Amino acid sequence: MEMKRECVTTPQAPAAVGPYSQGIKLGDLLFISGQLPLDPATGKIVDGDASAQARQSLTNLRAIAKEAGAALTDAVKTTVFVTDIKDFPAVNQVYAEFFAEPFPTRSTVQVAALPLGAAVEVEAIIKV
Repeated sequence: MEMKRECVTTPQAPAAVGPYSQGIKLGDLLFISGQLPLDPATGKIVDGDASAQARQSLTNLRAIAKEAGAALTDAVKTTVFVTDIKDFPAVNQVYAEFFAEPFPTRSTVQVAALPLGAAVEVEAIIKV
């Protein structure tokens, strides 16, 4: 039996900046696209350091999860992208505010650049 893909969209998170969906629900899994630190109201990157950007990225991720009837505590895998690995401790501290034990599996990767000049981007796979 083929599972139906369901698009998950909310105005509480920024609109996609390209040809992709905010989230796709497939069976009991929700795949959330990488969330930049964009303010959904303005479409612009929030002011501040990597901590502020991580907080906004995770707030956007949480809004999409909520739209699908899930919570970040249901996450099974996340990937955090940073443009400077030196920001890892600050991003990690904010990350711990959004997730609870048992924490999801995670990869953190330094990248050369992120869209729109962001310093942080976070994606997730969540059980719904």
